[in-house]
Amino acid sequence: MMNKEMQLPEDVALRVTDVSKSFKLPTERAGSLKNALVNWARGIRGYRIQQVLEGITFDVHKGDFFGIVGKNGSGKSTLLKIISGIYAADTGTVQTVGKLVPFIELGVGFNPELTGRENVYLNGAMLGFSNDEIDAMYDDIVEFAELGDFMEQKLKNYSSGMQVRLAFSVAIKSQGDILVLDEVLAVGDEAFQKKCQDYFFEAKRKKKTIILVTHSMADVRRYCNRAMFIQDGRIAQIGDPDLIADAYSNSFLGTTATVGSGTKGYGHDATLDGIEIQVDGAEQQYLDQYEDFDIVVDLDCKRDLRSDQIHIDVVDGRGWMAFSLPNQGEKPFIITKGKHRLTFHVQNVLAFGDYHIDVAFDDGNDRYLIAQRAYSFHLVGHAVAASPLTVPHSTCVMDH
Repeated sequence: MMNKEMQLPEDVALRVTDVSKSFKLPTERAGSLKNALVNWARGIRGYRIQQVLEGITFDVHKGDFFGIVGKNGSGKSTLLKIISGIYAADTGTVQTVGKLVPFIELGVGFNPELTGRENVYLNGAMLGFSNDEIDAMYDDIVEFAELGDFMEQKLKNYSSGMQVRLAFSVAIKSQGDILVLDEVLAVGDEAFQKKCQDYFFEAKRKKKTIILVTHSMADVRRYCNRAMFIQDGRIAQIGDPDLIADAYSNSFLGTTATVGSGTKGYGHDATLDGIEIQVDGAEQQYLDQYEDFDIVVDLDCKRDLRSDQIHIDVVDGRGWMAFSLPNQGEKPFIITKGKHRLTFHVQNVLAFGDYHIDVAFDDGNDRYLIAQRAYSFHLVGHAVAASPLTVPHSTCVMDH
């Protein structure tokens, strides 16, 4: 059934209900109309049915940054095309609230013989926007693409990078209620990618509804607040993006990650009751360049521990450790049995990007995780001109 706007709960932007889709795949080459008729008369249909999606049901709430992941051939791109109205479902319904803007492939509909300006209006019209609506968006699109001096030139004279920037800017600056993206986040050069990343974090902060199909688990962890894992045309798991990303990665190893309450609470010597980044006493997951911050850790110690046995590891988006607290050489102290809050004040020298925090225990012989990916945060801004070996200076305070 085609996408349609219907009455939904106030907090729901999109509802997919029991959607299934199959395709007919040819098995016989007819070669001509005569051969096709002969095959049909003999009962040779020349195709087989491939079930791509079966019984897909989920909601996307207003303000969700919703990720859809799955292996090639799992049906995720087909699902996106059904949501976008490009394909019709065999069964089931797709209900939307507001204007849904799909971007399945960058630059589709661009004409190289037209100017950049004309292509913006052409592409906008294909997406269902009026001239007045495109007029209102035009300056934002050009400013984001940084192509103000080139908009009257024909697209065929653009470099490939300029074309990508224009197409992507049309995609993300269109004023729709629901933005649908298929593998289009890693575009342009490094500087433009950083600009796009900041845009998506700002969109997430402003609660813009975005649906993203991707193979990048870094993007799932970085942007999404909810995610869904599709296997063989069915929903395998849906929920927390970190756990969905783990499930997807584990699927290549032949193991299954179970969506649950996470990894907090492991360890015989200490458990993690809570952790967050704070700036001036308030939680903050989006930090500005050079902005110092506190890592606040609530621990329940099962026995007296030395402070240097607890490790607060800050890990970047590539999985590399940026630094570990407490700093080597810092004078250790005793954390007595019971509940304690440790506050690490960090002088920020981190580069642009996303990070997560692991908490580990080391008794000198063995090291084990108390909590993996216990907290995620992002540093907004351009890369810091500091040595990658620079370790942030920190001080630790314990509240008794």
